[in-house]
Amino acid sequence: MNSSALSRIRVTDLAPPAADLRREFIDGLRQCPKRIPPKLFYNERGSWLFDQICELPEYYPTRTEVSILTEHAGEIAAVCGPRCLMVELGSGSSTKTTLLLDRLVDPAGYVPIDISRPHLVAAAERMAERYADLEVLPVCTDYTQALHVPRPSQPTAYTAFFFPGSTIGNFEPEEATAFLRQLTAACSPCDRLIIGVDLAKHHHVLHQAYNDSQGITAAFNLNVLQRANEEFAARFLLDQFQHRAIYNHERHRIEMRIASRRDQPVRVGGETFQFRKGEEIITEHSYKYTPDTFTRLARRAGWNQVALWTDPRQWFGVFAFECMSP
Repeated sequence: MNSSALSRIRVTDLAPPAADLRREFIDGLRQCPKRIPPKLFYNERGSWLFDQICELPEYYPTRTEVSILTEHAGEIAAVCGPRCLMVELGSGSSTKTTLLLDRLVDPAGYVPIDISRPHLVAAAERMAERYADLEVLPVCTDYTQALHVPRPSQPTAYTAFFFPGSTIGNFEPEEATAFLRQLTAACSPCDRLIIGVDLAKHHHVLHQAYNDSQGITAAFNLNVLQRANEEFAARFLLDQFQHRAIYNHERHRIEMRIASRRDQPVRVGGETFQFRKGEEIITEHSYKYTPDTFTRLARRAGWNQVALWTDPRQWFGVFAFECMSP
């Protein structure tokens, strides 16, 4: 790492306290059915496992989105405009962002936002080294909460929120609308949103993507219990739980769960939770949209579609929206 690049990294640390995450975990187990917030997937190991998922042959979303971004990077950069501040939500390793930053005209800065601090810092350092003249302003936070966007020292014409990876599908539709409305509140008129959306397709393709032959997705799913053991004073026996992912045709979503292999009690933070054999913890829903249904959802939240790029099979969409005037 170039020392000058490292010296330019200043992390705005707004990560939720460990006690808050532990409370969310326990509150989820008190529900019926039991559930765990998907954001708890992303500790350091979980973020690493997700990077491995993105390389799997069955997991089409990442390579399909990358192909769209690669082919249309110039058009997307033109929509963002010159002197744009690029704000990436759930930045992870920031690999997709380079496709756009390479084509932006005189970008004002780059703000990667992620809940996993080690992952965020490593990615921000790589980006600062790659783009020596670009101001990189990482923020460690839960981006579903009130959003804090640092302002760069360079003059900014527009802010463009970049939300790749189809993470918007992990929100319930009403939650997705509320989240996009929250972004609208943080924007000026004509600011941009570039967002990846997994599109509706045959359930067999979806089943394979979330039940890969190498078991990486299963390890990613079960890692949330390992995290609970390490951070939340839990006592899950990992070999007594198993990964499940099914497609719900009626709701147009993948449902990812963790199922108990037997009747068993589990202690978490001084509280005991009873699990029946076969009882499931919901860890993630992943909704699949048509272009029309997602455009309508975004419009209800104050975003007007200006462009849509898809792959030849129309498995994935990269949408561009403009913030409508208040």
